[in-house]
Amino acid sequence: MRYISDRLARFSNYSYSILLYFCSLNETPFSALVIRKQKKMNIQHYKTRNVVLRKYIDGYYFMAKGESELPVHYLTFPYNLCFVTTTQNSNVKIGEEKIIVTPSKKKKIVTDLVVRFNKPFKVVYQEPTNEITIKFKPLGLNRFVANLSDYLINGFYMDFQPFDDLNTEMQSIFGIVNKEEQIERLESYWLSKLKNVELDRLENIVADIESERTIAEIAKKHQISRQYLNKIFLKNLGKTPSEYRKVHKFRRALLDFQKVNNLTELSYESLFYDQSHFIKEFKSLTNINPSFFFKNIDSNKEIAWLFL
Repeated sequence: MRYISDRLARFSNYSYSILLYFCSLNETPFSALVIRKQKKMNIQHYKTRNVVLRKYIDGYYFMAKGESELPVHYLTFPYNLCFVTTTQNSNVKIGEEKIIVTPSKKKKIVTDLVVRFNKPFKVVYQEPTNEITIKFKPLGLNRFVANLSDYLINGFYMDFQPFDDLNTEMQSIFGIVNKEEQIERLESYWLSKLKNVELDRLENIVADIESERTIAEIAKKHQISRQYLNKIFLKNLGKTPSEYRKVHKFRRALLDFQKVNNLTELSYESLFYDQSHFIKEFKSLTNINPSFFFKNIDSNKEIAWLFL
């Protein structure tokens, strides 16, 4: 359930060697069962309920242990969001472009943070597990965690413990059966951690990075050097402005695809110089040719898992 978007399509009774799993936006909760050669993942997504938290948190993913104990392997693609994932009774290992989740003989809670990845990330579950992921918007987690930059150095952080009571609280939340009560308890906890942080200037800079302005123009507009711009981006978002923009364009292309007829039009719609530039950037983030990628998607969908 790590790093997907806001709706999971339902797939069953298939024999594909590779499955693209696509999502779209929806305000209502849903559940999905992913099946590949009898492999099952019971996943639920919910949009943020609390009005205040909606400014900073996009939603939550819940994975539950299913009937199957077979492993699940998939690729997930770069995102500018920040993911805090808590797993129950499992061992989690994060390495270079890979996350491996295996059952633990001990009862335990593990929380990890993933912020920066510029290549497809392979996620391996030896078997489905109980897991909750919170999807923070850019600069969203900064509103809750002091000294967040200490956790952003490597782009991910194992045993993420910004609060002394985080894992204890998550263990209690796992014990709640009713999903609405789980969400209410989860949101109440994070509301209690919300801080009054001044980020207006940085939010304006992020908005400019998402525009057509050059990095040099943005630095000049805000009267800072490009070096300082890189420094504050790494400190607060865990990536450089160039990395952020590259991923933003990629995500925009996935959304824009449903509105255009060909890759040339998509290239310009998504702020790329030309089709050649678009293909080069797209392949650098996915290792997949965009023509192959988009031929295998429903144009009304947004984002993909690639099951292996």
